[in-house]
Amino acid sequence: MTDLGASASPEAAPIIVSALFGAEDHALLDGLRRRHFPPERNQLAAHLTLFHHLPPQLAAELRQRLASTTRGVAPPRARIAGLMNLGRGVALRIESPELEAIRAELAEAFATMLTPQDRAGWRPHVTIQNKVEPAQARALLASLEADFRPRPLAIAGLASWWYRGGPWEQLSRHKFA
Repeated sequence: MTDLGASASPEAAPIIVSALFGAEDHALLDGLRRRHFPPERNQLAAHLTLFHHLPPQLAAELRQRLASTTRGVAPPRARIAGLMNLGRGVALRIESPELEAIRAELAEAFATMLTPQDRAGWRPHVTIQNKVEPAQARALLASLEADFRPRPLAIAGLASWWYRGGPWEQLSRHKFA
């Protein structure tokens, strides 16, 4: 585990939890995002969000839970299973029953503190385009569908991040075995 913000003052900043990709998959997904996401709106690398808004007072417990979830544990199997039309963008749909189980366990642990968005059903995906005109999104979707084939996706770990309105600030990283 790399703990990059354990003593940082949360200043009421919410915490985001995401999966970390293997290096090759990160390069592929981030390349798609850089190519298709409006550059003036693209503040983040490609990511797979597990939780959008956990309270800052959970930082220490969250780091502990993420560490115990990943330490000595094989990475969850995952795959890029399909494409998703977001209306004004496109995402890659991710399937991973093992990652879903990890998320469900964390959701149960923090159930009383979840926002409505994080209590709602989880639809794992990686957004590669957003905030464009619907016609542009439909054109990208059609283009990607022509060559799409499901493929494995390497999940290397889990990370937590402070959200302060701009790019995310890393709180901790936890690698699977």
